[in-house]
Amino acid sequence: MKTILAVIITLHGFIHFMGYAKAFNLAEMNQLTQQISRPAGVIWLITGLLFVLVAVLFFFNKDWWWMPAMVAVILSHLLIIINWQDAKFGTIANAIILLMLTGGFGMWNFHRSFVNEYKEGLVRTSKIPEELLTEADIMHLPLPVQKYIRYSGALNKEKVRNVRICFTGEMRSKTIDWFKISTVQYNFFDHPTRLFYMTGKIKGLTVPGYHRYINGKASMQIKPFGLIPVVNEKGDVLNQAETVTVFNDMCLLVPASLIDKRIKWEETDSLSAKASFTCNGITIAATLYFSKEGQLVNFVSDDRYEVSDNQNKHIRFSTPVKNYKLHNGRYAPAYGEAIWHYPEGEFVYGKFIIETIEYNVGEE
Repeated sequence: MKTILAVIITLHGFIHFMGYAKAFNLAEMNQLTQQISRPAGVIWLITGLLFVLVAVLFFFNKDWWWMPAMVAVILSHLLIIINWQDAKFGTIANAIILLMLTGGFGMWNFHRSFVNEYKEGLVRTSKIPEELLTEADIMHLPLPVQKYIRYSGALNKEKVRNVRICFTGEMRSKTIDWFKISTVQYNFFDHPTRLFYMTGKIKGLTVPGYHRYINGKASMQIKPFGLIPVVNEKGDVLNQAETVTVFNDMCLLVPASLIDKRIKWEETDSLSAKASFTCNGITIAATLYFSKEGQLVNFVSDDRYEVSDNQNKHIRFSTPVKNYKLHNGRYAPAYGEAIWHYPEGEFVYGKFIIETIEYNVGEE
């Protein structure tokens, strides 16, 4: 579909070159019966070139492609009005492109809210003094958690102020079959923050979603074309659910953050530990399970609500992980799953491949 639309935009641009050719007598243009002045011919040329540029930007997924498209459509329609007898059918192509650029603007504008918030977080956390994580920082933790942090390679490296995580994978719900996703997220640890932007492909349609959690307050929006809010969740239920998610990220992907004073630990045995995490009056609990090598292999919590499908009920939630590899000098899993443990059985609703993890990202 993207290729077809790019071809339509390109052909529409080429048609505008006919006006330029007519104005400068470069070729016989019997299709154009009205006279076109040379200044007008230059505008026909510029408009055609703009449409070709728009087609290239659109095909290569440049999210600002709609900006030159808006200029091109305005110029094109002015030319059509002036030369209505010859060019009136160009209105159809302009109408198609106008619908496309409306969606393009919506996607760009929706994404900008995510960009503005993560940039604000990067500026804030860049002012935190750099400190190394040492053995003294982890001595109060349960032994398996200490071993995990050592295994991860976090010791004698900078304490983590923020992290940027990208992954791909697929998700589903009880009512929607598996669909592909790609995500970018930023987590900040001075004030627990998770800014998670997801792009899903559902039945050929690109659907963006933004999960936002800042110091205990969460929201979740899913907007096709960045315009239509098919999901717009917030409130106490989501605040608690996303507090579990934030702590899950800390445990699975940023073990250096487990020295946080908002975490209370209880050692259970050599391969597991219980923890509670409190953020802005919300306290959640989880059990962490480790391998003999020191890898965290599962995270289980009974404090996460399922907010999809209008359930809003406590359901056991787990995230088994595996395939540890180096991410910028620190070990973290490369694959994980998200599972609801319903009374009737387990339901895997997410499969994730962690592509990159960047620690202490600077200002952009």
